[in-house]
Amino acid sequence: MDFSPGCPLIGLVATYMPRLSEFSFEPGLVAAVDQHAAAVCDALIPAQRGPEGRTVRREELADYVLGFTDWLTEVDWTEPVGHDFATLRLTAVCWLIREHDLLGV
Repeated sequence: MDFSPGCPLIGLVATYMPRLSEFSFEPGLVAAVDQHAAAVCDALIPAQRGPEGRTVRREELADYVLGFTDWLTEVDWTEPVGHDFATLRLTAVCWLIREHDLLGV
């Protein structure tokens, strides 16, 4: 697998993976991130893919992140102190990366 510096998941993990440590202090955050992770999976994995379950692929998730972060740039988004839709979505992507071991870490 190519984990070049250009891979959008590398930068995302560096920035948003630490937010997963907030789960211990904010139970509502777990539910919100879980909902966002499910929405990302729904966007990536059609329901008709089969009974074997959902398989999140690194390449598809990287494409999703590129599209999402491009949109954030277009709307001139700035990261807030707390959690908004975008930070929850990006944190959910980090959760998916960790749960599916997409960077081999």
